[in-house]
Amino acid sequence: MTAAALPAAPAILGATMAQAQDETAQTPPAIPPYRKMQLGDMGVTTLLAANRPMDNPHGTFGLNASDEEFAALSQEAFIPADTSLNFFTPTLIEAGDEKILFDTGLNSAGTSAALAAAGHAPEDITTVVITHMHGDHIGGLMGEGGATFKNARYITGQTEFDHWSKAGNDTFEAKVRPLEDQFAFIKGGDSVVSGITAVEAFGHTPGHMAYMVESGGKGLVLAVDTANHYVWSLRRPEWEVRFDMDKTQAAATRKSLLGMVSADRLPFIGYHMPFPGVGFLETSGPGYRFVPTGYQLDV
Repeated sequence: MTAAALPAAPAILGATMAQAQDETAQTPPAIPPYRKMQLGDMGVTTLLAANRPMDNPHGTFGLNASDEEFAALSQEAFIPADTSLNFFTPTLIEAGDEKILFDTGLNSAGTSAALAAAGHAPEDITTVVITHMHGDHIGGLMGEGGATFKNARYITGQTEFDHWSKAGNDTFEAKVRPLEDQFAFIKGGDSVVSGITAVEAFGHTPGHMAYMVESGGKGLVLAVDTANHYVWSLRRPEWEVRFDMDKTQAAATRKSLLGMVSADRLPFIGYHMPFPGVGFLETSGPGYRFVPTGYQLDV
């Protein structure tokens, strides 16, 4: 078809928009704040508890990278270098009669709303696993009416709890300390339930834990905050992140854990990955390319 034979663009757009308006009398529903998947006999649901923009991301990611390096990688990945969107995504795993929530978001309201959208109430949760004690993971433990998950037991790493219990941190004292007597403590290699095993992923915090989830011959890794951005942490695992308390150890953990995820072709869930937070890792240069999951966990 020649250029002369092409219909005028405004005419096409006008007709298309008119048709769309005729067919869409009501506002379409928002994207659900949850994503349900199946891993063997376990149900896995990621929950979007919140998202928020971040200005000047280079002030957080790639602290040891130049402005030019940061801008070049951002451009290569088709993302702006001066702003980003951060996601906060707890994970619910249903294993038999257990409903296990990994982390609780920034506050009780956001996580409770995402649970409700997915068909669950806070009272349904039987176990809450805190992967580490940063505020965006413990913030939902307590609400205006006290404990959010009133029927749950609580699990966290011994190393992590020991650090924060002595740190004089206001959020820990408000959200975790009231529940201290209800916590059980684990170390790397221990199981939450059969098929869910703690993996030491220290560096982001002194006792940060990842989790290996296995059921029906399938595996999945809850990488949590091992990597905090799908480009700036995955493509360059050696880049320092402001929130990593031990930056050298955190980079080493990224390389070892992400290397295993990539080599074994396992799906993983990242707490701050673009929602729904699930994907695979393809080795690419010095790091990894994030490949969002399609229907792999639906078939």
